[in-house]
Amino acid sequence: MPKIVDPDERRREVAEAVFRVVARDGLAQVSLRTVAAEAGLAIGSVRHYCGSYDELMALAFQTLVDAVDERFAVHRGRLGETASGSPERRRLVEDMLAEFLPLDEQRHRETAVWLAFSGAARTDGNLTPYVRRMSEGMRMVVRRILEGCVRSGRTPELDLALETDRLCALLDGLALTVITAPSAISPARTLAVLRRHLDTLAI
Repeated sequence: MPKIVDPDERRREVAEAVFRVVARDGLAQVSLRTVAAEAGLAIGSVRHYCGSYDELMALAFQTLVDAVDERFAVHRGRLGETASGSPERRRLVEDMLAEFLPLDEQRHRETAVWLAFSGAARTDGNLTPYVRRMSEGMRMVVRRILEGCVRSGRTPELDLALETDRLCALLDGLALTVITAPSAISPARTLAVLRRHLDTLAI
């Protein structure tokens, strides 16, 4: 009896193989052939789901976005149930923003992929929409967190545009440092920097 293949599970396997190749060897080494080898699949199996390199990139990016969105959905639900200004809400804000930082194996790999996409997008216009989408998503999350602080009355004079830029720049800088110079800053130190910044905003 032929083996029944779950298409969604197979797509996840292909996307995970892309992530591993990117994290280990760089985006330039990604191809249908290298991803098939990484996933332990025949190249025809990969082509069944991704007929071209562009489709492979689209699958990988969508899988990355879906994974992050799934985690954020949990945080958003909890955040909506907590009182403004409470210690629990502060912890939830930290947890939500920490999703943008490479603090464990999964987020480290996701960040490495994200940075690879960002660097390649400078010369590959096909990647630009993916990078823009992720950047805009982070800015939206940061902006909404800061808007919640203003509504709560804790920081009524906050310059939302400026502080959104500042916090996004901090998150980007920390992520880049952890990936490119891991000996320079530990996960604990990374979180400490984020927490100190949130202290300055009275979040």
